Amino acid sequence: MWDEARHALGVPEMDDTHREFVELSYALLVASDEEFPALFLNLQEHTRRHFEHEGKLMKACRFPAIGEHNSEHLRVLGELAHFARGVSAGRLGMARNYIRNLPDWFATHLATMDAALAGCLKRG
Repeated sequence: MWDEARHALGVPEMDDTHREFVELSYALLVASDEEFPALFLNLQEHTRRHFEHEGKLMKACRFPAIGEHNSEHLRVLGELAHFARGVSAGRLGMARNYIRNLPDWFATHLATMDAALAGCLKRG
């Protein structure tokens, strides 16, 4: 779940989006097989909008690592699309495994790429 001390970057629009991402990820961790497909699609759509918005923020502050950050976003979106195909065919196992690893990925992404972006935005 969301932990303000651990997750907040001090940029409200990023923190709000990240809070929603963490909550959606957690919901998937505990979802029944019946709930999982719709929740996975919600996470996929949220993540697309989330990354699209961060892309705009990176351009706005002329973020120096925009290429690396966007590449990471594209990689994750590709993974979500890959697992969504399995989920839509009723195969949940690999997607569930992916979701179990998502909190660790997010913690690293937040502490590195997103923290650097937040710093760029705060400098204005």
